[in-house]
Amino acid sequence: MVVRAEGLTVRRGGRALLDGVDLTVRAGELLALVGPNGAGKSTLLSVLSGDVTGGPNRGERDFGTVRLLGRPLPEWSPPELALRRAVLPQEAAVSFPFSVAELVAMGRAPWAGLSSPDRDDALVRSAMAEVGVTHLADRRFPTLSGENGPA
Repeated sequence: MVVRAEGLTVRRGGRALLDGVDLTVRAGELLALVGPNGAGKSTLLSVLSGDVTGGPNRGERDFGTVRLLGRPLPEWSPPELALRRAVLPQEAAVSFPFSVAELVAMGRAPWAGLSSPDRDDALVRSAMAEVGVTHLADRRFPTLSGENGPA
């Protein structure tokens, strides 16, 4: 078991976004989370990743538990979580014109100082090759979207 969620309830503005959700994710499983807009898919993923931890307003409390590798999620430090999971939000704005290679290299941040720069560079090149984007290495991120420039 990699992730186990029990009784997840998230309320905002008096409305239940999640209501008693249980979920178990095992290593090697491929899962699809489908449903209509407003069904709570993004909220569930935010809770499972540790990004949503409690109600923002007085009187709103979230309930339930999430365990990652058998350990309650609140017991993990942000650096520990960064080494064990990745989160890609629905929308990601990049304010600076980083190259694709620079953005991929940022994914190595949790391992900063744990390997040599040459090893980090090799891992970045390998990751880009694995997903077939080595040809985009020098492209600036804002130019990748059809809305922001030529693809």
